[in-house]
Amino acid sequence: MTVLDPFYLLVGDVAFLETLLPCGVRLVQLRLKDMTEPELRRQIRYARTLCATHGAQLVINDYWRLALELGCDFVHLGQEDMETADFDALRHAGIRFGLSTHDPAELERALSYEPAYVALGPVYPTLLKKMKWGPQGLERVRNWKTRVGETPLVAIGGLTPERLEGVFAAGADSAAVVTDIQQAEDPVAHCREWVAATQAYRR
Repeated sequence: MTVLDPFYLLVGDVAFLETLLPCGVRLVQLRLKDMTEPELRRQIRYARTLCATHGAQLVINDYWRLALELGCDFVHLGQEDMETADFDALRHAGIRFGLSTHDPAELERALSYEPAYVALGPVYPTLLKKMKWGPQGLERVRNWKTRVGETPLVAIGGLTPERLEGVFAAGADSAAVVTDIQQAEDPVAHCREWVAATQAYRR
């Protein structure tokens, strides 16, 4: 079974990753959007090198084909990505995958693939992007944990250090964060605060 670090950082550019990795980040998703393929390859290669240097687990969002090609070992797929992903190829290459879920039907579908983790969101209101799902709330986190059993559960959406206790008490194994660090006045200092806040939840 995959054991996830309780602090799951999501970044949209490798330069931001380079800045934050020294804060003690051990699990990070590279969520690249609207880039040319050469730039995607450059960022993924560099992120792979950075994470290896800092002892962090790199997760590639969406681009499972590039992950296969470039020798990455973990990907994250949304529900739409699951339509085209070659799960047999990923398994054959030893690449673990996490899957996004938002409702019971999606959760049932995700679990059928035996993922390394399941993500649920948004737990709280989020400013990152418009979503057709409202805030899931802590009760949904509890329900999801009952359903997923031993499969690690990642909570995402509107999380702050102050909300961590409730999220982990509800059953989350890892807390994913994007906006709270990205929009902080001092992202490095705030990232360190997140790392410190999750220490008590490390296995």
